[in-house]
Amino acid sequence: MFDIQLNESGTRHLQITAENLHTIKKYSLFDGLVGSTGIVDETVLDKLKMTIRALIAHSSEDSKDLLDLCIDVIYHDKMKAYGLRNLIALYREQESSFDQEATAEA
Repeated sequence: MFDIQLNESGTRHLQITAENLHTIKKYSLFDGLVGSTGIVDETVLDKLKMTIRALIAHSSEDSKDLLDLCIDVIYHDKMKAYGLRNLIALYREQESSFDQEATAEA
């Protein structure tokens, strides 16, 4: 379990599971999400929500993991751009451990 801060004042936090991070990797949700400026704002969060919605709508397989990510994280009532910025940072920190797990399994 990981904890991310959702607002600048530090009063809101959200628990992120390893399964949430694996779902982000599985669907490549952060690939090309942030523009060349590197700024994460509400439009980036909206873009992510639209992408996930489209994936669910056009999925022919079971997408329970994607639905869980939506309910628990992306569509959380306190999730804003600041929280998404911290989620992306957490994902990038953990990305190397995903590669190590894949190498160990192979």
